[in-house]
Amino acid sequence: MFIEKINKIRADLFHQLDQINDEQFNQKPEPNKWSPKEIIDHLVKLEKVVSKGINYELKNTESPKANRKPIQLTTIRVIKAKAPTYIIPSEEYQTKEEMKDALHQSRMVLLTIYETTDKQVLKNKSLKHPIFGQLPLIQWLSFVGYHEKRHLKQLEKTIEIIKGHKK
Repeated sequence: MFIEKINKIRADLFHQLDQINDEQFNQKPEPNKWSPKEIIDHLVKLEKVVSKGINYELKNTESPKANRKPIQLTTIRVIKAKAPTYIIPSEEYQTKEEMKDALHQSRMVLLTIYETTDKQVLKNKSLKHPIFGQLPLIQWLSFVGYHEKRHLKQLEKTIEIIKGHKK
């Protein structure tokens, strides 16, 4: 089930964050690269936007049905995607605990939507994705996990650079 998968990815993400302090968490590996904090902020913003979009489409009587898409391609980091402006992270300093809490809160909202919504409705309505087009709402829940897995790989590399283990 997708909940176990996304929970595993989240646990791996938190494990990575446990290896660094707040200063390293806010440190950019290079001037044009995201810090660990910015990666987490991006994930929080994405989950919030997805939750808001799903809630909107659940109320939308005109929400179209859509075919499933190959969203697992999201994890392939050689395929580059530019983040839409509304999910670009802030550079503002924040602690790991603040951001872990924000990530937890955004996930709880998403899981509440899943747990309280008829699964058939989630299959029969859709929300537009900037690359994949219309995605069934049910696929958005898995997409969040794939997206987080993609950024987990980015986080691992970023932390290696910050800790000086890799150039």
